[in-house]
Amino acid sequence: MRSVGIMTLGCKVNTYESEYVINLLEKAGYQIKDFNDVCDVYIINTCTVTNNSDSKSRKMIRSAIKRNPDACVVAMGCFIEANKDYNIEGLDIIIGNKDKSKLVDLLEEYFSKKETITRLYKNEVNEFEDMFITNFKDRTRAFVKIQDGCENFCSYCIIPFVRGKCRSKDFNKVLEEIQTLVQNGYKEIVLTGIHTGNYGVDLNTNFATLLKEIVKIEGLKRLRISSIEITELTDEVLDIIKNNEVIVNHLHIPLQAGSDEILNLMRRKYNLKYFYDKINMIRKIRPGIAISTDVIVGFPGENEELFQKSLKTCQELAFSKIHVFPFSERKKTRAVELPNKIEGNVKKEYAKRLIELSVELEKKYMQQFINREVEVLIEEEKDGYSYGHTGEYLHVKIKGSLPHNEFSKVRIEEIEYPYCIGK
Repeated sequence: MRSVGIMTLGCKVNTYESEYVINLLEKAGYQIKDFNDVCDVYIINTCTVTNNSDSKSRKMIRSAIKRNPDACVVAMGCFIEANKDYNIEGLDIIIGNKDKSKLVDLLEEYFSKKETITRLYKNEVNEFEDMFITNFKDRTRAFVKIQDGCENFCSYCIIPFVRGKCRSKDFNKVLEEIQTLVQNGYKEIVLTGIHTGNYGVDLNTNFATLLKEIVKIEGLKRLRISSIEITELTDEVLDIIKNNEVIVNHLHIPLQAGSDEILNLMRRKYNLKYFYDKINMIRKIRPGIAISTDVIVGFPGENEELFQKSLKTCQELAFSKIHVFPFSERKKTRAVELPNKIEGNVKKEYAKRLIELSVELEKKYMQQFINREVEVLIEEEKDGYSYGHTGEYLHVKIKGSLPHNEFSKVRIEEIEYPYCIGK
């Protein structure tokens, strides 16, 4: 029996695709081990969203080759798609974002011939590579990839170039996959995609129609949307969120910049007024909802004045958490051509200040829950404590042993950042 170690970098879509590959490998008789063990096969599912992602991808590939020079080392995903000429001695199978579902066949081909295999395509991937998962190894929440690709072409983003056009999973297959996961004991399902809210654009349907059917699935306790653009929170989608408690009290809505000047340079499809109005609408229909976001700092042209605007915007919108990304120049994107680049040390300073604000806002949001009873899905137990998340994605720590993958009623007693301490 050959052993396999898998390293997944980047987004929830990559996590889903890696899990699918794990399912395939186990069915084919491979043994899944820790990536840091000595294995017969190493698979690195790469990311290229930032320069740091590229660096991590290269580092993981090199570490696998070094750990066992006789192993078959596989690199796949976005970093490879963006760097089709990348190669290094000891790398045996190279694929982009197509053919991940064929990995077992590619491994068998490699072991029969012991020759390097490269599967890269000049043309954009236009079909949805169908995957279906029945179990998520060592997880209490299951991801379901409903969509791939993006055509927004924001000026900073390489993803449309490496993930291709928007394409969606068959409507009935999405429902069937969720039903199967629920029957297999998963209490929380997370809908994910590269541009999740754009689901159905190629199938003559839309995200709201899909949501309407998902919330009817018997036994589904929690439904979470991994990320959605503010422009895709239509009246129809908001109506479903308003009237269905199975949808958790948390939305992740990327802002990306807190000034109209930078939003315009980024080629985002909204201005601040639109964003504020929509957030206010969401909070009317779901009082107390957690709204987290992504913000890029140090975009070309973001001087101190515009950064101060961004800080003020984030403060006023009272996000429950801000994921902060220093701007990272990506080849092929329009931002490469923009003037007024921001120095690295300034970007670091901006990031530090925005992270400080995020922590302040997180604590403020958490404080609201002191002396309140919440429902926690228990995910792990260690050092005499049980840990899990609420629907608002608050991370709760409770003394004692509570049943794994079950909901527990917990009273929040105090905040020990980043945890809410419950009893």
